[in-house]
Amino acid sequence: MTKNMTPEACSAPDAEVVDRIRRGETELFEVLMRRHNQKLYRAARSVFPRDPGEAEDVVQDAWVRAFSHLEQFEGRSSLSTWLVRITLHEAWARSRRRRRMEPLDDLPAGKDTAMPSQTPVPDPEKDAAATEMRAILEAAVDALPETYRTVFMLRSVEDMSTEETAESLDLTTDAVKTRLHRARALLRKEISARAGAAHTTLFSFAGERCDRIVEAVLSRLASPAASN
Repeated sequence: MTKNMTPEACSAPDAEVVDRIRRGETELFEVLMRRHNQKLYRAARSVFPRDPGEAEDVVQDAWVRAFSHLEQFEGRSSLSTWLVRITLHEAWARSRRRRRMEPLDDLPAGKDTAMPSQTPVPDPEKDAAATEMRAILEAAVDALPETYRTVFMLRSVEDMSTEETAESLDLTTDAVKTRLHRARALLRKEISARAGAAHTTLFSFAGERCDRIVEAVLSRLASPAASN
């Protein structure tokens, strides 16, 4: 946080911060960015699940757009909902442009247009259970179809209300509820499959441990006492 940011400014409600920015305290825009960056990043990442760099670029452009159109924020919805809408529209526009700019001729030789495998690459260094479970969950969310992934990110990850999510996505509340239910069902299935595959790597008995026990047993078997 910039040094001249007072605790009072950092804790002020969004509406007050917006009003002060409009009146010339533009440095307070940093307060809004730090307050809502994670929410906007998660919204952008729901559109670009395997490209965090693109998601970050989306958030940057969304903030620039929000700043230049801050006078248009009328307060009919929460600021976070307004910001999420800007972010998603920017992400969707980028996604459409990306699809138009990627003709088949530009694909690397020997590769087709199939989506990359959703199976996570085994990483033996991820030996902590919490880290492993987080990786499984994030991969499962990334694997959701965008229609369901975006609703899940806003409702379950960011804990936005059904009404806020519906407004952000131009959906009815019933549509949000239906998509969230479907997203959770798909996630349960995906997590179960991924967790089952991960279980095969738990308590691995290869490498140094295996060699050590084999050598110890062979050594004991070779000793004269082993024949008694």
